[in-house]
Amino acid sequence: MAEVSNELIFEVLKQVQQRLDKVDHKVDELKSEMNAMRGYLISMQQDVQNVYAILGRYDGRLEHIERRLELNDAPAIST
Repeated sequence: MAEVSNELIFEVLKQVQQRLDKVDHKVDELKSEMNAMRGYLISMQQDVQNVYAILGRYDGRLEHIERRLELNDAPAIST
């Protein structure tokens, strides 16, 4: 079996350190991408909430129109 010297251990440790530096860099890239995705998802959620709010207003207006035209036989639900 080959003898393990301090120089050999040092060379292996340098390679390990270089690989860990690359992993750290990749993790930082992934964090940035995840933050971008989080921002995109938050934006989409706000858009959906805005759509729901608009639909709610239109629903209220439509109910008002139906009551005015006496088209709705069901009792009105006040909100």
